[in-house]
Amino acid sequence: MKLPMIVILDNIRSMHNVGSIFRTADAVGVERIYLGGITPEPEDRLGRPRQKVTKVSLGAENTIPWEKTASVLRLLAKLKKGGYTVVALEQDKRSVPYDTLDARKFATGKIALVIGNEVDGVDKKVLDRCDVIAEIPMAGKKESLNVAVAFGIMAFQLRTVEKRKRG
Repeated sequence: MKLPMIVILDNIRSMHNVGSIFRTADAVGVERIYLGGITPEPEDRLGRPRQKVTKVSLGAENTIPWEKTASVLRLLAKLKKGGYTVVALEQDKRSVPYDTLDARKFATGKIALVIGNEVDGVDKKVLDRCDVIAEIPMAGKKESLNVAVAFGIMAFQLRTVEKRKRG
């Protein structure tokens, strides 16, 4: 089952994280991945596979359509006009726990999930354009998870929310 969700990677630095996100996106059934800012593509500028991405993605870069985007902000505007609900995964004073998301917030059934930089998170200008900001509450001393791990938790949660909505 394809999940009516696209993923936007905004300034992810690590090729290993990008590969891991591609692999998890395939497992969840994501429709498309957009690569924004400095996020590395699965191929170099000559079209050769990037080993650090493909080693972890195990070919998912070939099963999930992807494209580079010059401006995440312009992409979000386009997606919102297309009926997408934009969800950011980030710690913010406006965020809600990821496991309390209500399917009614996703009336159109189309979700755009924004994942931000490993150190700085989702850019504040991008956060301001999101419909929902969700976070994964931490119980330990560390303030966050690895970005690829956090993506996996959130993607499967959104899949569960979408399944509940469908009945």
